[in-house]
Amino acid sequence: MLIDVFAADPKFGPRSRDTLRTCLVEGGLVASDVVWAEVTAGFPKATAAHDALVRLGIGFSALDAGAAEAAGATWRQYRARGGKRDRVIADFLVGAHAASVADRLLTRDRGFYRMYFGALTVLDPTARA
Repeated sequence: MLIDVFAADPKFGPRSRDTLRTCLVEGGLVASDVVWAEVTAGFPKATAAHDALVRLGIGFSALDAGAAEAAGATWRQYRARGGKRDRVIADFLVGAHAASVADRLLTRDRGFYRMYFGALTVLDPTARA
């Protein structure tokens, strides 16, 4: 969702921006180190990404050992069920981090996170009218 906003995606950008605003009003936003790195990759300089994230009111929240271990175990379960390798472990790290430190996850990837992190509330801006 952050990439939708920063890249001004014409299809998903406005809804993602509105959803981020709503969440900021309702509480706070944090990005895991994995998400922070993915967002930073889209900027010409890391300082520009950092400044943009901070301006939006998004805090940095690194994974702890428990979340990292949960991600690994969940990824192993995914592979044992026949999951394809197109799901990289970063997705599992994001889900485990959100399940550990947040009350919801903002993403357009509803099915995957709902399947493997069932207790996590998933908020998808594209589901809103």
